[in-house]
Amino acid sequence: MIYSYYPGCTLSTKAKELDRCGRLAAQALGVELEEIENWQCCGAVYPQAEDEIATKLSAVRALNAAKEKNQPLLTLCSACHHVIKRVNDDMANNEYIRTRANNYLKLDAPYAGETNVVHYLEMLRDAVGFDKIKAAVKKPLKGVKIAAYYGCLLLRPSGVMAFDDPENPQIIEDFIRAIGATPVIYSQRNECCGGYMAMEDEGYARRRVERILASAAEAGAEEIITACPLCMYNLAHNAGDTKLPVKYFTELLYQALGLGEEA
Repeated sequence: MIYSYYPGCTLSTKAKELDRCGRLAAQALGVELEEIENWQCCGAVYPQAEDEIATKLSAVRALNAAKEKNQPLLTLCSACHHVIKRVNDDMANNEYIRTRANNYLKLDAPYAGETNVVHYLEMLRDAVGFDKIKAAVKKPLKGVKIAAYYGCLLLRPSGVMAFDDPENPQIIEDFIRAIGATPVIYSQRNECCGGYMAMEDEGYARRRVERILASAAEAGAEEIITACPLCMYNLAHNAGDTKLPVKYFTELLYQALGLGEEA
C-alpha cells in the first residue's frame, strides 16, 4: 500500500512525535508513505468565504501531486486533514472555486477533486485492518484505560468529512482495543477544546479543557489520546489540576508494536 503523504508544518515542529511514530508504525505495518515534494502549509483553517481562493491553492497543489501519482493522499494532523478534505470537496463540487483555482495554478490538466483524501486512522481501519494491527502488537497495553479525544475537525461537517458518526464516533475506540487497551467513553470526547479561541480568550479555552479532562477522568481514564496538534497543545497547556497525560495516538501504536524496543 502506497500513499502520498502530506505531513503539514506542525509535524516538523511541535508535533514531531505524531509524525515520527506514525511513519515508523506505517512502515512496520507494510504501508509506504511517500512525502509530497515541495508541499506548502495548508493554511491550518478552512476559509469560509467562497471567493477566498488563494488560501486554498496549497491544498490543491498537494491534492494534484497525489493525483499525478495515482495515489490516495494521507494526512495525520486533524487540521490539515480538515482543510485538505474540504478543499477537495470544493474542487469536486463547486464550479466557481474549481474554475478560479485552476486558472491560478495553470496545471497540466485541471484538478477536479479526483484524489481520495484519507486520514491515518482511516488507513489503519480500512486498508490495514484492526485485526491485523492486533495480530502485529508485541507489547499490548493491557489494563490501560484510555480516553479518545476526537475534537471538532475530524468529525464536522459530517457530510464532507465522512470520517465517523459525529455524535457517536467509534474509530479511535476500535483502535484502542486493537492495541490491547480499554477505551473509556465519556461525554466530552467529540466536543471542541476551544483551541482556536486560546489566543483571544484563554479563559474560555481553559474552561473547555477542564470540562473535557474532568469528564474523561470521572469516567476512569488514565490517559487521553488525540490526532490533533492544536488539541494536544490546548489540552496539555490548560490541564490545571487534572493530571491526565495527553498523547498522540501514533505514540501508543509505536509503543504497542514494540518499535521503541527495536530503536
